[in-house]
Amino acid sequence: MKTWLVLFRKEWLEMIRNYKVIWIPLAFVLFGLLQPITSYYMPEILKNAGNLPNGAVIKIPIPLSGEVLAQTLGQYNQMGILVLVLAFMGIIASERKSGMTKAILVKPVGYSSYITAKWTSAVLLSAGAIFLSMAASWYYTVLLIGDFPFMNVVKGASIFFIWILFLITLTVFFSSFLKSSGLVAAFTLLLSILVTLLTSLLGKWMEWSPYQLTNAAATLFTAGRIEGPFLLPLITTVILTVLLLSLAATRKSNS
Repeated sequence: MKTWLVLFRKEWLEMIRNYKVIWIPLAFVLFGLLQPITSYYMPEILKNAGNLPNGAVIKIPIPLSGEVLAQTLGQYNQMGILVLVLAFMGIIASERKSGMTKAILVKPVGYSSYITAKWTSAVLLSAGAIFLSMAASWYYTVLLIGDFPFMNVVKGASIFFIWILFLITLTVFFSSFLKSSGLVAAFTLLLSILVTLLTSLLGKWMEWSPYQLTNAAATLFTAGRIEGPFLLPLITTVILTVLLLSLAATRKSNS
């Protein structure tokens, strides 16, 4: 356990040195703030955009608070995932390529401890960024648009984060097998896009899909309750996450 804590602290020191602990949360907070602000001021933005005939009246209804928060999850599901994958694509691959992994494993350090310390640090930083940004989005949504139960925000963000947890684990899995950070990002993003598209197009046959968790979180915001598949995709996502992490942690580095 002492060795694992040393590795875990090393990861946090590296994330502090390369400013990940600053720019990842800032990026998510920016995404979280943009949605309520643009939703509220969109009529004014369009009004001042120009190229409109004289006397033109733009009437765009302001969405409900829950709809704005659901749209915020959409921002995270696009730009947020891109940020996290690019941030963690080299979490193992870069050290394998540079030979740092061999130098670390020469010491009495288990490979599983090495992998899980990296995975845990990435998960905790991502969780902090998402929950902080959702709190900021909720605050501005309530301020500009209308009240919304904060506990529903916590529940929805928690459900959505399980999907993010799966993608972080997928990134770590690919990073443990590949030396190219670019390939890690490409495979992770392509697979996430494929899962998203197949779930959207073949929803009836993809009720087990991890992406269904994003739909469950969105309906919690818009309808006040979870609608659609939830328990099956939750179980599937947890099993896949544990399986991917186990495969990554039990694989011996060849470099």
